[in-house]
Amino acid sequence: MGLVRHLIIDTATEALSVALFDGGELIGHHHEIAGRGHAEKLVPAIAALPEGGRADAIRVDAGPGSFTGIRVGIAAARALAFAWDARLSSYSSLHLLAAMARRECTAATQPIAIALTGGHGELFWQQFDPRTLAPLAPSASIPIADLARAADAPVVYGTGAPTLIAARGHGEAHLLHPDARCAMLLPEAFVEEGVTTRYGRGADAVPAGERR
Repeated sequence: MGLVRHLIIDTATEALSVALFDGGELIGHHHEIAGRGHAEKLVPAIAALPEGGRADAIRVDAGPGSFTGIRVGIAAARALAFAWDARLSSYSSLHLLAAMARRECTAATQPIAIALTGGHGELFWQQFDPRTLAPLAPSASIPIADLARAADAPVVYGTGAPTLIAARGHGEAHLLHPDARCAMLLPEAFVEEGVTTRYGRGADAVPAGERR
């Protein structure tokens, strides 16, 4: 069997990030802190990759993060997987950030703490084993003030790390955005076949019929 080509799509946060790997070798990528406009920018970013980004397998960030960003990435991944008859899998944004953090600090012995910007004054929070990257507890969306009182990790990584450390008044923050180029750092055991969205909290918008 030939080498497998992977397309990675990550739009769950402010970052718009895509990467193409051939047999584990990075052969093309696009990464920017786009903020908004993922829907307009994603397809052109993929098309600009070698051979239009065509791959045998597609991996997509399924959240948590931005509702819109998650949906944009998953919709594109599903459409391309269908068009190319490619395998489709997904991963957690928090898990990817943990893998990136471990690469920054290979000698870490304390749990890897990840804080990701959420909505409504909350942060997504999860900690991971520094050796195996296994989650130490389920992810949660927690009000910033509550998390600042409860979280005692001396070092925090992720897009929400500066906010948490500022609210807490002590500790070290490492600002990290999910980067598709780092997706292969994530152990296969934490890559899920198919796509299960991980919004992490309720929707921002509520249908009119469900409002009180």
